[in-house]
Amino acid sequence: MAQPHEAAVLPYPDEHYMQLAIEQAQLAYRLGEVPVGCVLVSAEGEVVGRGHNLTITSHDATAHAEVVALREAGQALGNYRLPALQMFVTLEPCIMCVGAIIHSRLQRLVYGAPDPRTGACGSVFSLISSPLHNHALLVEGGVLGEQCAKLLQDFFAERRHKKER
Repeated sequence: MAQPHEAAVLPYPDEHYMQLAIEQAQLAYRLGEVPVGCVLVSAEGEVVGRGHNLTITSHDATAHAEVVALREAGQALGNYRLPALQMFVTLEPCIMCVGAIIHSRLQRLVYGAPDPRTGACGSVFSLISSPLHNHALLVEGGVLGEQCAKLLQDFFAERRHKKER
């Protein structure tokens, strides 16, 4: 298995970029989508891809925040392989998103809250760290995790409250 390479040091701390991902999650929340947000950042600290969940709005099961951001970055950079980029996402990616992350050859993944239902970075599945892949990336979880989790908790509490009416 390939070993992950050391990631470029970004001009701002991880919390700065996670806050940008949280802003994307808030956009999803306002649309009635599960509030997950994502940004892709170059080694120079430039955001080259943004995304938030759009599965309901677009009637597309693949329109998770990570996939939306990967598509935008791929178009901006003219390539589906994004080896110099770091991803910041508010929720631990699912199996589908981990597959897309691996295929895009990202350098590093940083997520906020763990996903105890479908997380594929160790919470439920350990797909991202499987030795069977030909690409390895650095993974870090828990950055602004409480804030990311609270946004999700508030969203689902609000939905439950609306159903009770």
